[in-house]
Amino acid sequence: MNNAADFIYDSDVHSTVRSRFREVWAARHLLQSLAWRDVKVRYKQSVLGIGWAMFVPLSMMLLFAFVFTRVVPVQTDVPYAIFAYCGLLPWTFFSASTTAAVNSLVANRTLVTKIYAPAEVFPLSAIGASFIDFLVGGIVLAGLMIYFSLTSAAITVSWTVVLVVPVILVQILFTAGMSFFLATGNLFFRDVRYIYSVVVTLWMFASSVIYPMKVDDPAAQAVLNLNPMTPILDAYRDVLLRGLMPEWRAFGYAAAVAVVTLILGWIVLYRMQHRFAEKV
Repeated sequence: MNNAADFIYDSDVHSTVRSRFREVWAARHLLQSLAWRDVKVRYKQSVLGIGWAMFVPLSMMLLFAFVFTRVVPVQTDVPYAIFAYCGLLPWTFFSASTTAAVNSLVANRTLVTKIYAPAEVFPLSAIGASFIDFLVGGIVLAGLMIYFSLTSAAITVSWTVVLVVPVILVQILFTAGMSFFLATGNLFFRDVRYIYSVVVTLWMFASSVIYPMKVDDPAAQAVLNLNPMTPILDAYRDVLLRGLMPEWRAFGYAAAVAVVTLILGWIVLYRMQHRFAEKV
């Protein structure tokens, strides 16, 4: 096998994937321990503790609500505060996961070099730690949904809330694929973590996090639609706030991108892991 394409079409690929999945599953307790360690270290000796997982997106929501309702008004079909929070929460999960995953192999250099563990465990543990924050922040979102469903006719909370599960799954698949790429890249080029910190900030403003991504120029709209995070964020709002099914063409595109990103990211990580010890 000389390249990624050979790997994809190799007759042994299915057994390789199954074997690797079994290894990751066998290391699930290590993954859980690393995720909880990251959470504990993150909030160690802080007054609010894990409450910061609620405070950060909530404070950002209040800031953007002031800016985009008072200073530069933005038209949204639901109350802006919950529109913003419903975008900020999953975006924070994505950005925090990938930002932590960039350095996950380097930060765990002792484990990478001294014990055998599937390399996937380290970026996945970063995602796991951020997912805990995501769930805690979801408590605030649930409260906002209840409040606005009682005070605003624009909010419809219905059975479609159960569809948030596949939306979260698609986001996790995309996040994992990106994390595999970034963690591997940063191991060989340490500038990746700094470049990505800039990219992810710009990426937020090119996604429908704090305002709808609708422009009059069809060409510009087509370019914006290539961003898979926009249909993912829109799907969150559809199923949680509008009582609608996701727009399946856009969400299907995001799901396809997520799967392809996961596969390619995993191939890169898998193919490069034999050089990890010399690079950390």
